[in-house]
Amino acid sequence: MNGNGNGTGNRNGRAAGASGVNLLALRSHNGALLLDLLRTAGAAGISRLELADRTGLTPQAVSKIIARLRADGLVTEAGYRASTGGKPRTVLRLVPDAGHAVGLHLDRDALTAVVCDLTGTVVGERHAPLHLGAGADAVIENAARAVEELLADEEAPLLGVGVALPGPLDHLHGVLHRVTGFPEWEGFPLRAALARRLRTPVIVDKDTNAAALRLAVALGAHGSFAYIHLGTGLGAGLVFGGSVHRGTRTRAGEFGHQIIQLDGPLCSCGNRGCIEALCLAAVARGDVDEAARVLGTGAANLVALLDIELVLLGGRTVEERPDVFVRGVGAVLDEWARRQGEEPYVPVRVASGGELGVAEGAAQLMLAPLFGRADG
Repeated sequence: MNGNGNGTGNRNGRAAGASGVNLLALRSHNGALLLDLLRTAGAAGISRLELADRTGLTPQAVSKIIARLRADGLVTEAGYRASTGGKPRTVLRLVPDAGHAVGLHLDRDALTAVVCDLTGTVVGERHAPLHLGAGADAVIENAARAVEELLADEEAPLLGVGVALPGPLDHLHGVLHRVTGFPEWEGFPLRAALARRLRTPVIVDKDTNAAALRLAVALGAHGSFAYIHLGTGLGAGLVFGGSVHRGTRTRAGEFGHQIIQLDGPLCSCGNRGCIEALCLAAVARGDVDEAARVLGTGAANLVALLDIELVLLGGRTVEERPDVFVRGVGAVLDEWARRQGEEPYVPVRVASGGELGVAEGAAQLMLAPLFGRADG
């Protein structure tokens, strides 16, 4: 469909997709495209003409959308840029503090909360002990109190609260399943309960998916990578084509419960020989090299099964001995690649973000849709 005077016309007959969409009903999609380009341009800004060139939208369409975004306080002028001919171009930039999102990381024994501006920059944080098995009322009250403390001095609009915690869970409906080690949470509607308590939109996802989303946004990744998180538990977030893969039932990434030793130790999930049980047992007895080798075995399974291009490691246990885990996991992957006769080897690195990585990812659950990322 061609432009029909509604200000969202597409130039040069480009197909809809990464470029602007022509339908009036999808004007928000085009706004998201422009906001994402403004976000990535940073403080230097970007001109209307550049926005049109990069999206395929007509200059008139860009001007109309920008006018709406400016009226909403999301965009402002950032000066002028010399032109190759004619008058200088006006440069536009995103207004970072025009809105905020809160990210909550509910771990088995700790709570981390951050408030981020529209660029994803952390502008406030809170840390507190947490017992995930203390009951829903206590956990929700602790989480709500942390959010309220974070927002006490914030005046900008709140987009909502993203919550990340161990799975498995139903991301689409915000309902927990049998959280590993805490089966009493099964069937609890966490999203609805917390939204009711805070009176704001809430999104719930696994900690590994939230962290993977943050990394995908930061890396601008179009390839595939696995984020492996080793903390009080073990899981993975999978990214394909720059988007988080959750699976049809949003249960993808239960990395820690792949069985690699049939007669192995009992895992908290009820099975024996899970990689999580073996890895955490090695850590508990101080054999970090063995833990890294076990982790590498699981990572090699992922690489073989899904053709992963990059492995990123995170979580508090990894952060205590990052060199050991990178070296140990890398050695297993290198050996696997040699046996397959494959080069180059799959690189292994420590993920950026540190102790705030999951909480920042939880905030991205709210921010990403604003910039057109459907996996938010």
